[in-house]
Amino acid sequence: MDPKQILEQVRDGAMSVDEAEQYFRRAPFEELGYAKLDTHRRLRSGFGEVVFCSGKADEYLVSIFERLAADEGEALGTRATPHQFELVQKACPQVTYDPIARLLKLENSDKPHIGNIAVCTAGTADIAVAEEAAQTAEFFGSKVTRIYDVGVSGLHRLLANLEPIQAANCVIAVAGMEGALASVIGGLVQNPVIAVPTSVGYGASFGGVSALLTMINSCANGIATVNIDNGYGAGYLATQINRLACGKENQK
Repeated sequence: MDPKQILEQVRDGAMSVDEAEQYFRRAPFEELGYAKLDTHRRLRSGFGEVVFCSGKADEYLVSIFERLAADEGEALGTRATPHQFELVQKACPQVTYDPIARLLKLENSDKPHIGNIAVCTAGTADIAVAEEAAQTAEFFGSKVTRIYDVGVSGLHRLLANLEPIQAANCVIAVAGMEGALASVIGGLVQNPVIAVPTSVGYGASFGGVSALLTMINSCANGIATVNIDNGYGAGYLATQINRLACGKENQK
């Protein structure tokens, strides 16, 4: 639970001072033996801890997700499989799963969504990574505009959507193949661009390395590049930028 919510409950009489004191006396992490849950991460950074599902033992994943959901009222898991969804759903029946973005989500549907982040893809094959970015940003309270399949092989498609892209506080450009989309967008907007190389492409794309090298060598200004297929990292960073653009009161 957010510390501000704790204080508001004390003010409103829904929680006693002793109960609130116990909350603030807790250690900054919860020891599970196989994991140390960072229960104070939201307090420090404004973002709760997120679960990277890939590679986790079934019992560890279920326990971690369930504990975070109980503590935060929400939980997000990335790179999850359908099997992992079925396991977590037994413990948290309200959890949802997107098989394209591979995200597990248990979230407050009433949360406000502020600002605007534009998520663009070069092609339809890049949408899985783009959805990981978009849904991550939405989970953290950002409004997202999706603009898909506007790659440089048909530049007119991008130019036809320039107005919503230029209006965004931050743009996420997701592209495989040669990865040129980020450079083109970077030369057309005044706000930051986060480039996400994907592993989409034929043999000489080297699993996304070609797009990665293009993006980190871009001659356009204002571009930051995350790792190959790292939609989550792009969504997180874009949310930080979006919060700053919306004002300090929206950073928590």
